[in-house]
Amino acid sequence: MKKIIAIIGARPQFIKHAPIALAMQNDFILKTLHTGQHYDANMSKIFFDELNIKKPDYQLNIGGGTHGQQTGDMLKAIEPILFNESPDAVIVYGDTNSTLAGALAAAKLNIPVIHIEAGLRSFNRKMPEEINRLLTDQISGLLFCPNQTALAQLREEGIKAAAFVTGDIMADLLKLTSSRLPLITSEFVYATIHRPYNTDDPKRLHQILVNLNKLPWKVKFAVHPRTRKIMKEHDIKEHDFNNITFVSPLGYFENIQHLKSAKALITDSGGMQKEAYLLKTPCTTLRSETEWTETLTHGWNQLLFEPIDLLNEKVIAQLNLIAESEPIHNELLYGDGQAALQIKAHISEFLD
Repeated sequence: MKKIIAIIGARPQFIKHAPIALAMQNDFILKTLHTGQHYDANMSKIFFDELNIKKPDYQLNIGGGTHGQQTGDMLKAIEPILFNESPDAVIVYGDTNSTLAGALAAAKLNIPVIHIEAGLRSFNRKMPEEINRLLTDQISGLLFCPNQTALAQLREEGIKAAAFVTGDIMADLLKLTSSRLPLITSEFVYATIHRPYNTDDPKRLHQILVNLNKLPWKVKFAVHPRTRKIMKEHDIKEHDFNNITFVSPLGYFENIQHLKSAKALITDSGGMQKEAYLLKTPCTTLRSETEWTETLTHGWNQLLFEPIDLLNEKVIAQLNLIAESEPIHNELLYGDGQAALQIKAHISEFLD
């Protein structure tokens, strides 16, 4: 059997990897390398336990540091592992530093790179994730796109490598699990905020919390470790926001249950915008752009960066629009839940 090493390191990648590991377990020797980019137990170990992903074959524990330092440390540590293992291909997911480091290490050893979730663009090159996406797509030999927009973007950029639209890999797991999770009956808005442009400036982070606190519904805020650290460093106290319940990051199933049950989602995450769309939960994204542009088309997702004081008004207006006009919602926007099987078939052909 062909040997493949999948490189993972961050919470969304564990979710993406689970359907791939299940689909490929009987047809490939699939080993995993965990960079340790997310090392907190609530951001890492719980996903391996819940999603029944086998323990990584390699655990690097490279977390923290600047983007350049982290990516360089990962590249340095991944290269000898790939050299010794000599896999037939390397799989990378999404757009993290782990993605780019894994792709670069493989490409420099002439090992084919397979990029799952290729072709996405926010067109904001100030985002480290955008740079990671662009470079990874350029050096990949096999690319899997979640939709036609992503495939068209690859071709627009002149990327001629084999590329296929398979649907979104996260939709596979979501379709399998969401119908089995009971709704939470209390009325609330769900929030997750972690990106540097929303959290590194304590004044902006405080203003976001002030506006979440003004919403006419209770807010459940799943606090990323880096967000909690910044709050502590700048003396932003949870008890000053009596309308917000601050909780630790949730495991996959509990996170989806909250997302499915919430009146609305407020986030700066990439993947949760897409999951909210699939669950028909209105989403307000605290960013000036998104790589999931198709979720904006009929108002299920909306962007808000400045002024943040419009948050209350924008969320209420969105909920009223959806309640009154029932805008178009494409259940198959990100595929039919069979992306992993399609990906496996294309990889088999590619490596044959």
